Amino acid sequence: MSATVFDNPILGKLFDPGQVARCFELQAEINAMLRFETALARVQQNAGVIPQGAARAIEAAADAFSPDLDALSEATRRDGVCVPELVRQLRKAVGEPNAQHVHFGATSQDVIDTSLILRLKPALEQIEHEIAQVTAGLTRLAGASGSQKLNGHTRMQTALPITVGDKIRNWTRPLQDAAVALEALRPRLLRLQFGGAVGTLDKLGENGKDISEALAVELDLAPSVNWHTQRGALAALAGWLSEVTGALGKIGQDISLMAQNEVSEIAISGGGGSSAMPHKQNPVSAELLVTLARYNAAQTGGMHQALIHENERSGAAWSLEWMILPQMVLSCGASLRTAGNLIGRIERIGAE
Repeated sequence: MSATVFDNPILGKLFDPGQVARCFELQAEINAMLRFETALARVQQNAGVIPQGAARAIEAAADAFSPDLDALSEATRRDGVCVPELVRQLRKAVGEPNAQHVHFGATSQDVIDTSLILRLKPALEQIEHEIAQVTAGLTRLAGASGSQKLNGHTRMQTALPITVGDKIRNWTRPLQDAAVALEALRPRLLRLQFGGAVGTLDKLGENGKDISEALAVELDLAPSVNWHTQRGALAALAGWLSEVTGALGKIGQDISLMAQNEVSEIAISGGGGSSAMPHKQNPVSAELLVTLARYNAAQTGGMHQALIHENERSGAAWSLEWMILPQMVLSCGASLRTAGNLIGRIERIGAE
């Protein structure tokens, strides 16, 4: 059984998120968690916190490590997170005398949050690339058809004449703005999470700050103080994802209206068929852009609910993020793929 449209065997190709989906596969998550643990061991060995040779032993075990997923799943049901069991299995793989040096000074949230950031980094690079592709497609369309006439509409009523170029500029600018906004968001978002049990790196004592900074360099992330309960950057990411899908939803909404038979201001190849009315060419892709935009808009409220963490760590707010944020990233990926395909299938735009 599938509970999400993105991997549903029937709906999956309609809601295909493309390359960004790989960042949320199970193996990608495990690899990112192991990357955290091996990097932590290297910087701790360099600082003299763990013995020489321990990091190499941990890294060799991690390279060959294949977790017992059934045990991981059962332990997660009990513990609420997979890290205690993952660390137990990794320590067993490392063996003595170095098993005790695995995960030293860290806590489960450090591993899970840093794993998320390590996976969001390539996901956002892919999204940025696809925004550029969609923008380039719109620019080509404007170059080919920009002087064609359209009826302008305000409040769903015919207004004054405009050109296709005028319409496309209103489609393109929000995507360009979103690309600029992503550059501003990255430094705030792509940060190491490393705080230890209660966010104070207590086990590392006076070495805590230096190890944290070295670990950030090792993982190619921005250094950061503990943000276990400071989730504003993730809420900002959710808002940005909704901004992107909202911009694409605007394009889809306009195209759906322009494709009406009585309007006929656009012609698109490969429209969807109807089981009852064979003459129809439904604007399926344009409608899907609207759906994905509304979905992400609806999820932003949940991510803002997840800002409310009690005391030094919250299981409830934290796991709410797990349910929402990956779906929003996949929605954005699906929207960009759909938009790029749709723009490429426009055969005519402008009044007949």
